[in-house]
Amino acid sequence: MALEIERKFLLKDDSWKSQVVRSHVLKQGYLASSPGPTVRIRTSDQSAFLTIKGKTTGISRVEFEYEVPMEEALELLKLSANAPIEKTRHIVKTDGHVWEIDVFEGANHGLVLAEVELQSEDEQIDLPSWIGIEVSDDPRYFNSYLSQNPFNEWR
Repeated sequence: MALEIERKFLLKDDSWKSQVVRSHVLKQGYLASSPGPTVRIRTSDQSAFLTIKGKTTGISRVEFEYEVPMEEALELLKLSANAPIEKTRHIVKTDGHVWEIDVFEGANHGLVLAEVELQSEDEQIDLPSWIGIEVSDDPRYFNSYLSQNPFNEWR
């Protein structure tokens, strides 16, 4: 069992772009989503994963992830309760941490989020200058919420 400990932020500006080391396009759909556990299928380039995440407590939750054949993943995406989330994930490495910057497309176009995984909930990190407001505790920024309530429909 893996424990995901993650903080999530909005961004102040685009200065992170000069630090990108790798990018890939993701498409993910939710097969089950509740206030507790979620079941997600995600495709990326030539790989696909089925992920089960437990209920978030603080900034932590259990996570199980399994690689699945691409053909099966594409069929599972069709079973998503809502339109799949589309985004480009950019990887930025700074101060010993790996940041994942997600630039959303489709119904969530305009939303850009930065995530960083930590070793413990109380781990201290130096935030890069391009980091804005923290939204780790705001469920509207969970991908499972965005799949049901797209960013472009927020009032």
